[in-house]
This record gives sequence, structure tokens and C-alpha cells, in this order.
Amino acid sequence: MRVLIQRSKNSKVEVANKITGQISKGLVVFSCFEEGDSLKQIEYMAKKICNLRIFDDENGVMNLSLLDTHGDILSVSQFTLYANCDKGNRPSYFRALKGDEAVKLYDEFNEELKKYTHVETGIFGADMVVSITNDGPITIILDSKD
Repeated sequence: MRVLIQRSKNSKVEVANKITGQISKGLVVFSCFEEGDSLKQIEYMAKKICNLRIFDDENGVMNLSLLDTHGDILSVSQFTLYANCDKGNRPSYFRALKGDEAVKLYDEFNEELKKYTHVETGIFGADMVVSITNDGPITIILDSKD
């Protein structure tokens, strides 16, 4: 499992010109799954994301978590996080889990995140327009542990 996290002042995702998810202060979380991912990785990542100390305290030091700041999450599925560009100029996505299996893990991931905070989402597999006001900018990539 791989996630890309962006600290956000406000963000939204639209599908067919309709907003499907929108947050103010919090995190935008792009996620991708691969063969072998399970609830173990999902639980690890949800806990890690919500407890990462990447928000500023009163001294301007990144010392607070999403939970400390009462922020929200905008969760977006993104299979391109496993893009392999080693050969040629067209990325290969062979590592990304396909369709039915991936959507199950994405849904489980969102349910796990909801144990910690409010979560808004995009629509799995849809053509989405994601608007992000990146705060910082702060962008972090996490890979799950086995």
C-alpha cells in the first residue's frame, strides 16, 4: 500500500461537475493498493496518517497531528502511485491492484480512517478533478510495512 499525503487548507474532489467530497483544514490522502495488501496494512496506514505530526504548533514547529488539530481527510484513490517508468516513456501500472479487489481495500481504508476523524471521498475509478490548496507545501509519501 502506498499513500501520498498533502497538508491542506481546503480541498475538494468533483466528478461530472458535482462535488463528491470537500474539506477545510486537514489532509488530502491519495491511496493505491497492491497484491498482498490486507487489513493489517490498512490499519497501520490509517493510524500513521492520523498521528503524523505535520501541523504547526504555537511556535511554528511541525509538532501536531491531524487528531490534535481536529482536521478532516479527503481520501482519493489513485492507482498511478504505483507507476513504473523504468522502461520507455509510458508508465506501467502492473503493481497496482485491479478493480474489484482494489475498491474493497479502498472502502476498508476509508472506514478505518473514519475511526479517527471525518472523511470525505472521491469516487473509485471515476475521472475526478481534485482541487487542493496545499498548506506549506507539505507532501509526504508513505509505504506500508509487511
